Amino acid sequence: MFVVVLTYRRPIEEVERHLAEHIDFLDAQYQAGVFVASGRRVPRTGGVILAISVDQVSLTQILDLDPFKREGIADYEIVEFVPNRTKPGLEALME
Repeated sequence: MFVVVLTYRRPIEEVERHLAEHIDFLDAQYQAGVFVASGRRVPRTGGVILAISVDQVSLTQILDLDPFKREGIADYEIVEFVPNRTKPGLEALME
């Protein structure tokens, strides 16, 4: 499993201009079974994505397709971890 931490490099107005396309990117990755959760950081300085069922090289290639990356809107930090416990019902996160 991976935690992807996005940190905005551009003003929020520029983030907003690319948000619809970013959401389309997220939707495609949810449909592909790669992303399992995502959302804004608080305060709104970026976002967080949880990814499964992919290796780090493949995840990096997927993230390269994100318009936020393509347009230099955000920096990405990828943290890999192996969950060994989950709340009941979230066992799929340990795959």
